[in-house]
Amino acid sequence: MRNERAFTRAYDVLGCLPPTYEPRATGHIPEMVELMQRLIDVGHGYAANGDVYFDVRSFDDYGKLSGQRIDDMLAASDADSMTKRDPRDFAMWKGAKPDEPYWDTPWGPGRPGWHVECSAMARKYLGASFDIHGGGLDLLFPHHENEIAQSRAAGDGFAQYWLHNAWVTTAGEKMSKSLGNSLLVDQVVTRVRPIELRYYLAGSHYRSMIEYSDDALREAGQGLRRIEGFLQRAFEGVEPQVQPQARPAAFDDAMDDDIAVPQALAVIHEAVRAGNSAIAAGDAPTARAQADAVLAMLDVLGLNPYGSPWAGAADSDRQTEVIDALVKVVLEQRQEARARKDFAAADALRDGLDRIGIRIEDTASGVRWSLED
Repeated sequence: MRNERAFTRAYDVLGCLPPTYEPRATGHIPEMVELMQRLIDVGHGYAANGDVYFDVRSFDDYGKLSGQRIDDMLAASDADSMTKRDPRDFAMWKGAKPDEPYWDTPWGPGRPGWHVECSAMARKYLGASFDIHGGGLDLLFPHHENEIAQSRAAGDGFAQYWLHNAWVTTAGEKMSKSLGNSLLVDQVVTRVRPIELRYYLAGSHYRSMIEYSDDALREAGQGLRRIEGFLQRAFEGVEPQVQPQARPAAFDDAMDDDIAVPQALAVIHEAVRAGNSAIAAGDAPTARAQADAVLAMLDVLGLNPYGSPWAGAADSDRQTEVIDALVKVVLEQRQEARARKDFAAADALRDGLDRIGIRIEDTASGVRWSLED
């Protein structure tokens, strides 16, 4: 339960949609028994001394997903090879051992193997065939290889596409609790806004490693703030509305090409540059058109700053309110200095803001400010 709560908290903080189902293996023993019986009936599974194994040599495509040949594989380490037809056969069910939980089955009391759980639950909730199966690169073999073998040997289509993501690493190591180098979401968002963390994590291709660093995270945050600053200027006096038809074809092409987010982000930044140029030239219609495009693209990535869950986020809003109030105090002082023709003091106040990354602009409708590098 503790880990479930941690995952749910991370989903919420990063703006991820919650899973439709979050099944537990212990609640699906009947489905696992049914799957194993199907495999035994068609000759792909067999029982031995209270265990149930999958016969890897009975399935011609075994190893195809990970690109391996059975004869090159090491023996599975989940049981005494003397009980198996082939040392590479993997356990779908393990006979009961002292001090372990167990469930009764036609082959005796025991517990499920790691792989059969996923095949059985996927079939129950997604059907015999479904589109996409995801997971880390470290799960490609043996876990995913064994999943697809079980399900397809039983006659199911199982997953049609596989997306194997790389890891977030620190100092070249996989980030994990066991290594003691885990950076929990709740810890990271004390230093940056949650939307900035999402932007940073989504900025790399899903198959590329992310070498985490606070500097890289801050740089990503600056990039997102530049986008937000443009939207604020372009939508001044107008309530932003997502218009999907405004998305450039180049963005859709990038996302359709194996979810090439870095290329998609390049399209966003190009639109921001074009929009800023239009603002500088006083071309409001072009700036607005570019802003509509940027907002539509950000919405696809779950980064729409005006949409759920980012709009009205308490912490972010409070920080913005405080910064805005402080900047307004300085701007009022600057305006008073200009009114008394003390232009040196006015320029000094402007330069002071500029040094800490706050850019101000004098416009026909008043003074605007934005965060810059």
